[in-house]
Amino acid sequence: MLTKPEKTLGVLGGMGPAACAEFLRLLARDAPAKNDSEHPKIIMLSDPDTPDRSDGLMGIGEDPLPVLRKNLLKLCEMGANILAVPCNTAHYFIDRFRDELPVPLVHIVEVTVEAAKELSKGNCSWLLATDGTQKSLIYPLCAEKMRYHFLKPSEEQQNKIQSCIRYVKAGELKTAGEVMNDVVKELWRERDVPVTMGCTELPLAYEASGLPMDRQVSSLKALSDACIKILYEI
Repeated sequence: MLTKPEKTLGVLGGMGPAACAEFLRLLARDAPAKNDSEHPKIIMLSDPDTPDRSDGLMGIGEDPLPVLRKNLLKLCEMGANILAVPCNTAHYFIDRFRDELPVPLVHIVEVTVEAAKELSKGNCSWLLATDGTQKSLIYPLCAEKMRYHFLKPSEEQQNKIQSCIRYVKAGELKTAGEVMNDVVKELWRERDVPVTMGCTELPLAYEASGLPMDRQVSSLKALSDACIKILYEI
């Protein structure tokens, strides 16, 4: 294991800012570093003006693909050797030009499915995500390749999950936690399996919900863990 990562991590954030800040916190907390100099070098580009990914996917907003491509290529020009984007829905668009990127991208959906499969012993879990991510099928298609399966909430439950995401983006974590507690308990009454947070706002809501932390998979934590493994060659 390296004591000092040789590679520079490029992080494209701002989608949303609180989720990206939590991703950076996890990187700092979990990195096997004993002092400042053993932490990875990170180039951060936070662009909150990136068009809404879910709206773009649903056809009711501007296409965010050009901005995502421009910003990721800019991170590469700035010296990033590895890329990470703590936004799940963005990867639907990134997948269209992923092969054009000159450096590897740590794909949040792929590493989250791997983490979900490990937690649920290869069976299944509930997928909590944005409307756009659910519509894109990016998670179930990735899971199918790994012989895994996601359960989809009902339309009413999905509306609660979407409102939960909005509360986090608005900084209303207490309310987000209450909504999360309600919808997850409802899901567990239907089928008692773990929940996968396929949106980077949702781990923040889950942490505020009072629900058991060992019953959920955080896409933020999965992305952070994967980046640390690559950076430190663990």
